[in-house]
Amino acid sequence: MTAQFDAEVRNHKEFRVVIFGSARIHPESPYYQQIHDLAKMIAHEGMDVVTGGGPGLMDAASSGHQAGNGKRTSHSIGLPIIMPGRPEAANKHLDIKKDFHRFSARLDTFMSLANCIVVAPGGVGTMLELMYTWQLMQVKFTCPIPIILLGDMWPEFLTWIERWQLTPGLIDLKDLNFIHLAKTTDEAMRVIRETHELFRTAGPDACLNTQRYRRGPARG
Repeated sequence: MTAQFDAEVRNHKEFRVVIFGSARIHPESPYYQQIHDLAKMIAHEGMDVVTGGGPGLMDAASSGHQAGNGKRTSHSIGLPIIMPGRPEAANKHLDIKKDFHRFSARLDTFMSLANCIVVAPGGVGTMLELMYTWQLMQVKFTCPIPIILLGDMWPEFLTWIERWQLTPGLIDLKDLNFIHLAKTTDEAMRVIRETHELFRTAGPDACLNTQRYRRGPARG
């Protein structure tokens, strides 16, 4: 799989949407259906989707992408994490995958592939992915691509950020420019389409992660 990953992913220039979200959310949840629908819309427009390759909202994204990818013009890419003592969770909806044994290497690879990021509801792992992504943009280690916070859990989180970090001066107002709130898939797709158009028309030197993450994609 590593050779396929290198050939199909690292050497290509497709527009890619990274989707982060909980592994614990079941198909009966409205969040699962929302992510499934969003990934289906992403596939319809010929964009790749990148997830953690596991169950829950990761499976919602990869299965939705495959459902919308009738012409097979784009890819569902998974980056599963292998944890000691736990069998790898089955995800049958990936076109390409690469396994990782370290979270840090996996996070760096997410950042080397992302042109736009959607963060769905999730727990500690999702928050880690969000804050790592946000920090790298804050310190200009990667391009300032949109971070779309999708769902109902995020407005109160941003209120906390504004009260406890922005107001005392622990972050700058410009640090919030990367963040986009979206309640619906349509709102999320509007930001994704706008970013895709910039990617398509701005040329090879545009800072939309067509330039690789500065430290380079880490190995697993």
